[in-house]
Amino acid sequence: MIMYQLAQKLGFDKELTKNYKMVKGKGGLDEPEVESILREINASVWTIGYTGQSPERLKAHMRNMNVFDVKTLRAKGGIDKETGYKLDGDYFGLPWPCYGTPALKHPGSPNLYDTSKHVMDGGGNFRANFGVERDGVSLLSGDGSHSLGADLTSGYPEFDHVLLKKLGWWDELSDDEKKAADGKNWKTDPSGAIIKVVMKNHGCYPFGNAKARAVVWNFPDPIPQHREPIYSNRPDLIAKYPTHDDKKAFWRLPTLFKTVQDANKDIGREFPLIMTSGRLVEYEGGGEETRSNPWLAELQQDMFVEINPKAANDRGIRNGQYVWVRTPPMKAVPSFKGLRVKALVTERVGPDTVFLPFHFSGRWGGMDLLQYYPEGAHPVVRGEAVNTATTYGYDSVTMMQETKTTVCQIESATA
Repeated sequence: MIMYQLAQKLGFDKELTKNYKMVKGKGGLDEPEVESILREINASVWTIGYTGQSPERLKAHMRNMNVFDVKTLRAKGGIDKETGYKLDGDYFGLPWPCYGTPALKHPGSPNLYDTSKHVMDGGGNFRANFGVERDGVSLLSGDGSHSLGADLTSGYPEFDHVLLKKLGWWDELSDDEKKAADGKNWKTDPSGAIIKVVMKNHGCYPFGNAKARAVVWNFPDPIPQHREPIYSNRPDLIAKYPTHDDKKAFWRLPTLFKTVQDANKDIGREFPLIMTSGRLVEYEGGGEETRSNPWLAELQQDMFVEINPKAANDRGIRNGQYVWVRTPPMKAVPSFKGLRVKALVTERVGPDTVFLPFHFSGRWGGMDLLQYYPEGAHPVVRGEAVNTATTYGYDSVTMMQETKTTVCQIESATA
């Protein structure tokens, strides 16, 4: 609904919703029908196997949860009274990947790459995603490596109209299916006929059957090796395991790695503790909703840092008192003292490590931001946001930012 309203403002709402049935929502506003959105998703994502999970099949699962085994999650018999759909053999929720059209009735995949099952029972094999050969070595599986009951008992590439014709499987398509699939591969055949013939008739996976890659040649480190974080309190490890060279991500964005690490290789003298962040059972995500729930807020009323007794004693810190947590970016703003949080002195963390949860916001450098919330909209519990303390850094492959760990220093603060 938000995307629809944005599209209305920008003037392309009719294009966005041309395949959707519109229904009356809250307040009498038109909004896209959920089922229509899922059908459009089903029609457009052949490659990842989110095509068999039609709204009709998923609704039938929800209406008949009693027929699914609680251990295997597979239906034992069962017919949906509303549609007549036979549930027998489906895995509850049609777990990804669920290939082909809904009419193929692929049951979903409870476990990936399980060659002990037929592909139409949720079995599978490794995908041929990187061609068939590299440097003269075959990337396809060897003899005997195949899903249970497959007609092809060795490696094979992804299926297209050429391969089906070579194997003599092309005439298993109807005339209409041939018209739709000719010149196509399993990912671009809009009828789903190639997938149907390959999986149902011959027990093979349409994406091929290949070996797992132990050497990932298109990664900066084809074989994984340790790279010391850009901000590290171990200069000896920086020298032994330096980070990547600076690069231009996606051919255009300059991204600094070694330049930043070299400029901060002695940062551990000022920030000797490793700071890591993570979850609590009481709150979810950034916590804006869960910290607004008085029953959950009562369970964890303060943002805190877990610190080892040795590290706490060396800094004159006692359990329950307020402390300042400072990280390298804060050096640029000397007036910013850091995150003001409570100390939880515990041996659950080592002497060189501290832990902070990431579910808090509403305080900044010790200041309560209550005045900036609309009346009645403020969370019951407010605290410093740990993500304001994390430092620069990116994963060299996905370019995902570093938001979980850095180095820090902790000092006592007055209550």
